[in-house]
Amino acid sequence: MVDSPYLTLYVYPEEADYSRTTSLPSTIHRLDSSVRTTDPPFTMPSQLAGDGKLLYVSLGSLGAAEPELMGRLVDLLAGTSHRVIMSLGPQAGQLELPDSIYGEEFLPQPSILPLVDAVITHGGNNTTTESFYFGKPMMVLPLFWDQHDNAQRVAELEFGHRLAPYGFSDTEFLAALDDLLTDEARRSRMSEMAQRLQANPGPVRAADLIERLAIEQEPIHRDA
Repeated sequence: MVDSPYLTLYVYPEEADYSRTTSLPSTIHRLDSSVRTTDPPFTMPSQLAGDGKLLYVSLGSLGAAEPELMGRLVDLLAGTSHRVIMSLGPQAGQLELPDSIYGEEFLPQPSILPLVDAVITHGGNNTTTESFYFGKPMMVLPLFWDQHDNAQRVAELEFGHRLAPYGFSDTEFLAALDDLLTDEARRSRMSEMAQRLQANPGPVRAADLIERLAIEQEPIHRDA
């Protein structure tokens, strides 16, 4: 992290953040969340009407460009009783989807996450922190960069599971998915976290801190 001597903001919920033996400089402030509210609403497609669990799948723009991985996820999920909303990216129009899977090239993710029971993701910062914000357990298939770190935090803190995107077995995948959907203790813990995050929206806190800096033109310390 490259920090400013005046004010630095980073986004990660307290419940998932690292414990540190050395405190961060006092001008670094954590935002527990930063979820955009400008996305259009999402209307549930009629083909997904039913009682099965509802999943959201997003592997990001680069992960969605992996036809082998995307195709395997479609095949595995098609064999379950679950309903699926899938962000297809460049695979839109390329993958044959069963009726139980609805996909588009681009989807309004913050409008979808409140509706679903669990998330299958690459572990990018946006999807991970937005899933925390809405209290959704995750199966993380990290591909590179920050995704590995996020996947490890999700697994270590039991917010979900980490699987190797090209190394998991069908049995491993389905067992992890079943656990995400049936572990009520995890769901309750994440729901409590979501309530706290939504009651203290990060963008409001960020705006307040930036406004203070503009007015005071002095470093903004956490203990101030």
